[in-house]
Amino acid sequence: MDIGQDGRTGLRERKKQQTRIALSWAAIRLTVERGWDDVRVEDIAAAVGVSPRTFNNYFSSKAEAIASRHLDRARLIAEELRARPASEPLWEAVVNAVTARFDMREDTAPNDAAGPPDVSRDQWAAGLRVMLAEPALQGEYLRAGAAAETELAAAVAERTGTDVARDLYPRLVAAAVGAALAVVMDHWVRTGGSAPLMPLLHDALGRLSAGLPDPRTPPS
Repeated sequence: MDIGQDGRTGLRERKKQQTRIALSWAAIRLTVERGWDDVRVEDIAAAVGVSPRTFNNYFSSKAEAIASRHLDRARLIAEELRARPASEPLWEAVVNAVTARFDMREDTAPNDAAGPPDVSRDQWAAGLRVMLAEPALQGEYLRAGAAAETELAAAVAERTGTDVARDLYPRLVAAAVGAALAVVMDHWVRTGGSAPLMPLLHDALGRLSAGLPDPRTPPS
Protein backbone atom coordinates (compact mmCIF):
# COMPACT_ATOMS: atom_id res chain seq x y z
CA MET A 1 0.00 0.00 0.00
CA ASP A 2 1.32 3.44 -0.95
CA ILE A 3 1.48 5.52 2.18
CA GLY A 4 1.89 8.70 0.10
CA GLN A 5 4.36 11.55 0.28
CA ASP A 6 3.06 12.83 3.63
CA GLY A 7 3.36 9.37 5.14
CA ARG A 8 6.90 8.90 3.86
CA THR A 9 7.88 12.33 5.12
CA GLY A 10 6.37 11.56 8.51
CA LEU A 11 8.22 8.25 8.69
CA ARG A 12 11.52 9.90 7.80
CA GLU A 13 11.02 12.55 10.45
CA ARG A 14 10.23 9.91 13.08
CA LYS A 15 13.33 7.93 12.16
CA LYS A 16 15.44 11.09 12.33
CA GLN A 17 14.02 11.89 15.75
CA GLN A 18 14.71 8.35 16.94
CA THR A 19 18.31 8.65 15.75
CA ARG A 20 18.70 11.99 17.50
CA ILE A 21 17.35 10.58 20.76
CA ALA A 22 19.52 7.49 20.48
CA LEU A 23 22.66 9.56 19.92
CA SER A 24 21.86 11.78 22.87
CA TRP A 25 21.23 8.87 25.21
CA ALA A 26 24.36 7.09 23.96
CA ALA A 27 26.40 10.21 24.73
CA ILE A 28 24.97 10.31 28.24
CA ARG A 29 25.34 6.59 28.87
CA LEU A 30 28.93 6.36 27.65
CA THR A 31 29.99 9.51 29.52
CA VAL A 32 28.44 8.23 32.75
CA GLU A 33 30.17 4.87 32.29
CA ARG A 34 33.62 6.05 31.11
CA GLY A 35 34.02 9.67 32.13
CA TRP A 36 34.05 12.83 30.04
CA ASP A 37 37.54 12.53 28.58
CA ASP A 38 37.18 8.90 27.50
CA VAL A 39 34.23 9.33 25.14
CA ARG A 40 34.67 10.48 21.54
CA VAL A 41 32.11 11.33 18.90
CA GLU A 42 33.20 8.15 17.11
CA ASP A 43 32.29 6.10 20.20
CA ILE A 44 28.83 7.66 20.41
CA ALA A 45 28.13 7.12 16.74
CA ALA A 46 29.34 3.50 16.88
CA ALA A 47 27.08 2.78 19.86
CA VAL A 48 24.06 3.73 17.75
CA GLY A 49 25.35 2.12 14.56
CA VAL A 50 25.80 5.31 12.55
CA SER A 51 28.80 7.20 11.20
CA PRO A 52 30.48 10.19 12.89
CA ARG A 53 29.27 12.22 9.93
CA THR A 54 25.68 11.30 10.84
CA PHE A 55 26.35 12.40 14.42
CA ASN A 56 27.57 15.75 13.10
CA ASN A 57 24.33 16.14 11.15
CA TYR A 58 22.50 16.29 14.48
CA PHE A 59 24.95 17.79 16.97
CA SER A 60 28.03 19.99 16.88
CA SER A 61 29.61 18.40 19.93
CA LYS A 62 29.32 15.74 22.61
CA ALA A 63 28.17 18.40 25.08
CA GLU A 64 25.35 19.51 22.78
CA ALA A 65 24.22 15.89 22.35
CA ILE A 66 24.01 15.42 26.11
CA ALA A 67 22.28 18.75 26.79
CA SER A 68 19.72 18.11 24.07
CA ARG A 69 17.84 15.73 26.38
CA HIS A 70 17.06 18.70 28.61
CA LEU A 71 15.73 20.81 25.74
CA ASP A 72 13.80 17.94 24.16
CA ARG A 73 12.12 17.18 27.47
CA ALA A 74 11.13 20.84 27.85
CA ARG A 75 9.56 20.78 24.39
CA LEU A 76 7.60 17.66 25.29
CA ILE A 77 6.42 19.30 28.52
CA ALA A 78 5.27 22.36 26.55
CA GLU A 79 3.41 20.11 24.08
CA GLU A 80 1.81 18.21 26.94
CA LEU A 81 0.75 21.47 28.63
CA ARG A 82 -0.98 22.59 25.44
CA ALA A 83 -2.80 19.26 25.27
CA ARG A 84 -4.12 19.36 28.84
CA PRO A 85 -7.87 20.07 29.22
CA ALA A 86 -8.70 23.76 29.22
CA SER A 87 -10.74 23.27 32.39
CA GLU A 88 -7.67 22.09 34.31
CA PRO A 89 -6.17 24.80 36.58
CA LEU A 90 -2.81 26.04 35.37
CA TRP A 91 -0.62 24.56 38.07
CA GLU A 92 -2.43 21.24 38.02
CA ALA A 93 -1.84 21.16 34.28
CA VAL A 94 1.84 22.05 34.75
CA VAL A 95 2.36 19.28 37.29
CA ASN A 96 0.59 16.76 35.04
CA ALA A 97 2.57 17.88 32.00
CA VAL A 98 5.91 17.63 33.80
CA THR A 99 5.27 14.23 35.34
CA ALA A 100 3.91 12.85 32.06
CA ARG A 101 7.09 13.82 30.23
CA PHE A 102 9.80 13.44 32.86
CA ASP A 103 10.25 9.70 32.81
CA MET A 104 13.96 9.33 32.02
CA ARG A 105 13.26 6.23 29.94
CA GLU A 106 9.98 6.97 28.22
CA ASP A 107 11.36 8.83 25.20
CA THR A 108 14.11 6.41 24.27
CA ALA A 109 14.44 5.03 20.78
CA PRO A 110 14.30 1.29 20.07
CA ASN A 111 18.05 0.85 20.33
CA ASP A 112 20.15 -0.73 23.05
CA ALA A 113 22.31 2.40 23.22
CA ALA A 114 19.36 4.76 23.47
CA GLY A 115 18.58 4.74 27.17
CA PRO A 116 20.27 4.69 30.55
CA PRO A 117 22.43 1.66 31.34
CA ASP A 118 21.05 -1.13 33.47
CA VAL A 119 22.79 -0.06 36.66
CA SER A 120 21.64 0.74 40.16
CA ARG A 121 20.09 4.11 40.89
CA ASP A 122 23.03 5.23 43.02
CA GLN A 123 25.54 4.27 40.30
CA TRP A 124 23.55 6.19 37.71
CA ALA A 125 23.27 9.23 39.99
CA ALA A 126 27.00 9.14 40.80
CA GLY A 127 27.89 9.04 37.11
CA LEU A 128 25.54 11.90 36.34
CA ARG A 129 27.07 13.96 39.15
CA VAL A 130 30.53 13.64 37.64
CA MET A 131 29.26 14.30 34.13
CA LEU A 132 27.29 17.41 35.08
CA ALA A 133 30.35 18.92 36.77
CA GLU A 134 32.13 19.17 33.41
CA PRO A 135 32.53 22.88 32.51
CA ALA A 136 32.00 22.34 28.77
CA LEU A 137 28.68 20.67 29.47
CA GLN A 138 27.56 23.35 31.90
CA GLY A 139 27.77 25.94 29.14
CA GLU A 140 25.59 23.84 26.86
CA TYR A 141 23.09 23.31 29.66
CA LEU A 142 22.79 27.05 30.15
CA ARG A 143 21.98 27.50 26.45
CA ALA A 144 19.55 24.59 26.49
CA GLY A 145 17.92 25.97 29.63
CA ALA A 146 17.30 29.35 28.02
CA ALA A 147 15.70 27.71 25.00
CA ALA A 148 13.65 25.42 27.24
CA GLU A 149 12.35 28.40 29.19
CA THR A 150 11.24 30.07 25.95
CA GLU A 151 9.35 26.93 24.88
CA LEU A 152 7.50 26.59 28.16
CA ALA A 153 6.76 30.31 28.45
CA ALA A 154 5.01 30.24 25.07
CA ALA A 155 2.80 27.34 26.19
CA VAL A 156 1.97 29.09 29.48
CA ALA A 157 1.10 32.29 27.63
CA GLU A 158 -1.28 30.44 25.35
CA ARG A 159 -2.98 28.74 28.27
CA THR A 160 -3.34 31.88 30.41
CA GLY A 161 -4.25 34.34 27.68
CA THR A 162 -1.12 36.40 28.34
CA ASP A 163 1.44 37.78 25.91
CA VAL A 164 4.88 36.22 26.19
CA ALA A 165 6.46 39.34 24.69
CA ARG A 166 4.73 41.88 26.94
CA ASP A 167 3.61 40.12 30.12
CA LEU A 168 5.88 39.02 32.95
CA TYR A 169 3.78 36.08 34.08
CA PRO A 170 4.45 33.39 31.45
CA ARG A 171 8.23 33.81 31.60
CA LEU A 172 8.11 33.95 35.38
CA VAL A 173 6.22 30.65 35.50
CA ALA A 174 8.58 29.06 32.97
CA ALA A 175 11.66 30.25 34.85
CA ALA A 176 10.23 29.04 38.16
CA VAL A 177 9.40 25.61 36.72
CA GLY A 178 12.85 25.37 35.14
CA ALA A 179 14.49 26.30 38.44
CA ALA A 180 12.39 23.74 40.29
CA LEU A 181 13.36 20.99 37.86
CA ALA A 182 17.03 21.95 38.12
CA VAL A 183 16.91 21.91 41.92
CA VAL A 184 15.12 18.55 41.96
CA MET A 185 17.63 16.97 39.59
CA ASP A 186 20.57 18.43 41.52
CA HIS A 187 19.11 17.13 44.79
CA TRP A 188 18.45 13.71 43.29
CA VAL A 189 21.98 13.45 41.90
CA ARG A 190 23.66 14.76 45.07
CA THR A 191 21.75 12.31 47.27
CA GLY A 192 22.69 9.39 45.05
CA GLY A 193 19.17 8.85 43.81
CA SER A 194 18.13 7.76 47.29
CA ALA A 195 14.61 9.14 46.87
CA PRO A 196 12.29 8.47 43.91
CA LEU A 197 12.31 11.32 41.43
CA MET A 198 8.57 11.76 40.89
CA PRO A 199 7.65 12.57 44.52
CA LEU A 200 10.42 15.18 44.53
CA LEU A 201 8.95 16.75 41.40
CA HIS A 202 5.46 16.80 42.88
CA ASP A 203 6.77 18.37 46.07
CA ALA A 204 8.72 21.10 44.28
CA LEU A 205 5.94 21.99 41.87
CA GLY A 206 3.37 21.89 44.65
CA ARG A 207 5.37 24.49 46.54
CA LEU A 208 5.50 26.68 43.46
CA SER A 209 1.78 26.34 42.84
CA ALA A 210 1.05 27.70 46.28
CA GLY A 211 2.96 30.91 45.53
CA LEU A 212 2.35 31.53 41.84
CA PRO A 213 -1.42 31.41 41.23
CA ASP A 214 -2.98 31.75 37.81
CA PRO A 215 -3.40 35.51 37.15
CA ARG A 216 -7.00 34.94 35.99
CA THR A 217 -7.96 33.74 39.48
CA PRO A 218 -9.44 36.62 41.55
CA PRO A 219 -7.54 37.28 44.78
CA SER A 220 -9.22 35.82 47.87
